[in-house]
Amino acid sequence: MASVEERLAALEAQVARLTGATPPVEADDAAPEDVFWALAGLKRRVPADGAGAVLYTGTVRTADRHYDWQYGATVDDLLDGDWTALAGTLTALAHPVRLRLLREILGGRHGTAELADLDGLGTTGQLHHHLRQLAAAGWLRSGARGRYDIPPERVVPLLAVLTAAHR
Repeated sequence: MASVEERLAALEAQVARLTGATPPVEADDAAPEDVFWALAGLKRRVPADGAGAVLYTGTVRTADRHYDWQYGATVDDLLDGDWTALAGTLTALAHPVRLRLLREILGGRHGTAELADLDGLGTTGQLHHHLRQLAAAGWLRSGARGRYDIPPERVVPLLAVLTAAHR
């Protein structure tokens, strides 16, 4: 059976043929010394007369899951968007306890009881408050029996935000 990467590349090439778009370039096609291989691929895909584009991508393996994700947007779309609408999503991340909860959940602790046993998270009521805030902002999804997960489509974006926060 072909790997996920091979199957994705085949699907992307097929979509490119159907839409007339330029097929994606494999990362392996870039010279090993080209540290900007992702940037070079992005530049080939954006119009030369535009303001540019932003791309984030990642492949993440945790103790019990694997995530592949890629997202891009044009600079024009980003600058034209309503940034104030993003405040709630970003605010949900702006608390040390919430960041720790996300880290613990990504690390394999999914149950409320497991999370409540951790030191430094406050009372059970405070824990539930933080979990609700993260869920309302889309960073968490609650399942049956007090189990929480980070939605697969949010794992790489979360890690991209954390990467961007490093100085």
